[in-house]
Amino acid sequence: QLQLVESGGGLVQPGGSLRLSCAASGVSLDNYAIGWFRRAPGKEREEVSCISNTDVSTYYMDSVRGRFTISRDNANNIVYLQMNSLKPQDTAVYYCAAQERLCLGVEYAYNYWGQGTQVTVSS
Repeated sequence: QLQLVESGGGLVQPGGSLRLSCAASGVSLDNYAIGWFRRAPGKEREEVSCISNTDVSTYYMDSVRGRFTISRDNANNIVYLQMNSLKPQDTAVYYCAAQERLCLGVEYAYNYWGQGTQVTVSS
């Protein structure tokens, strides 16, 4: 079975950067699209970004476009989320999730989820 583990979260000042990692085990990520989600206190979970298995199609929610970059390293079974120019509004638990091949834009299409990693942006 596919298992996903996030890492790289932590405390950072506004304007700082973090790189989150989503490491997969059990099966190769070659056939999976990987999405990053986040849930902030008092808010619904939202899809931050997604990258298709072909590595040619990506999605970003409007509030992070231009600041966040999703990438994948299939050889090492890792997907990254580079987060720059972080804002307090980015504070949330970040999750990675997997679905087959394409980013469909519906949360229920994701069949596998990691445990989450906390990102806190604060002075």
